[in-house]
Amino acid sequence: MSLEDVTFKGGVHMHDFKELTCDKPVKTGISPKSVTIALQQHIGVTCESLVKRGDRVLVGEKIGESKAFMSVPVHSSVSGTVKSIDDITSPAGMRCKAVTIESDGLDEIGYEIVNRSIDEIKQDEIVPLIKEAGITGLGGAAFPTHIKLSPPEDIKIDTVIINGAECEPYLTADQKIMEIHPENVVGGLKLAMKAVNAEKGYICIETNKPGAIKAISEVVKGEENIKVLGLKPKYPQGDEKRLIDATTKRHVPSGGLPMDVGVVVINAYTSNCIYEAITTGKPLYERIVTVTGSAVKEPTNVMARIGVPLKYLLEEAEGFKEKPGKIIVGGPMMGETQFTIDAPMVKATGGVLCLTEEEAKPEKVQSCIKCGKCLTVCPVFLQPLYLESLVRHGVYEGARDLNIMDCIECGSCSYICPAKRPLVESIRMGKRELKKKTQRV
Repeated sequence: MSLEDVTFKGGVHMHDFKELTCDKPVKTGISPKSVTIALQQHIGVTCESLVKRGDRVLVGEKIGESKAFMSVPVHSSVSGTVKSIDDITSPAGMRCKAVTIESDGLDEIGYEIVNRSIDEIKQDEIVPLIKEAGITGLGGAAFPTHIKLSPPEDIKIDTVIINGAECEPYLTADQKIMEIHPENVVGGLKLAMKAVNAEKGYICIETNKPGAIKAISEVVKGEENIKVLGLKPKYPQGDEKRLIDATTKRHVPSGGLPMDVGVVVINAYTSNCIYEAITTGKPLYERIVTVTGSAVKEPTNVMARIGVPLKYLLEEAEGFKEKPGKIIVGGPMMGETQFTIDAPMVKATGGVLCLTEEEAKPEKVQSCIKCGKCLTVCPVFLQPLYLESLVRHGVYEGARDLNIMDCIECGSCSYICPAKRPLVESIRMGKRELKKKTQRV
């Protein structure tokens, strides 16, 4: 199989704007004066604070935790003093408690530094250590990684896929971690395979990242059960179900999970953090963030501490060169628009995108011309134009019958629509209304 053969049906080809930062080195951000660390940075149960005002904490020290399985702890990203525990609005728009810590600038380590090899770690130690390190999916979903690696006893996982597609335009954080620390990404894959007894591993990278492909390929030379697969640059190539279909030709059923077809998918940056946590003891308290877009002076990649305000990240890009029309955490297709740059970054913050006022200007919505383009590009084979119409008229049950809940909200339909219909926006609203009805029942 050549590097250009792996893909899925549907999706859209678009200019990716990665040239703004793909060749930029990763800057080491200066230690921030203070951080605000949200206690809800993952899908699942919110953490309870383990600290109180006035406590001194260290880098990597656990400051929030829940005993629930569907949760992961959070750790301090600086050493210093807890100044407050308040309600905040996270970049995802959720209200949650957060711990604000004033840094003392010393960066004293508060976790046990270890030196373990993959071979010496026992299989049953891997998943608990991953949870203890606070690792979640860093591709945007923030799903607790230890749950992905804890399938029911009756389910056999034979394949682990590392998702290095990074198909969202503008973002290059995953690309940089694969180029800088390919041995970590491969090591994380080996640990994940060991945790679930998987026989095969794939590292999937879009072919617009030749440096990452070369670096990873060098590391896996001689590995019989690990392969590097090149993916056609296409959106949403990084969606895990599309990735499974492209690489294994297995189809995850409607409402199903990757483990239902014997597969676990882990983001490339997440794999790096798995390796760091297991072999060095380092919890997840920092990551690379891409700060980019036409509205900033110097688009860049920066290694930033969890909890720094977005304005700190923007300073690393030398600030704005013109007034931004929209600031997005994440990519332009599935990211969240921000109303303030004081919001703190969280574990899933892979990018901060600043568009100009001209780029952010909404286009006039026109009547559907029944061209069918939205049906052609939908990677889930839905009918977005009919779903949008049903939701607009309040016929939510009819939308359910057309499988609206299967929509992955990638936005391909809205992107391709010549009439600029609010397709994905309507579908999201329809899904919310159906969920509300289910909750009331």
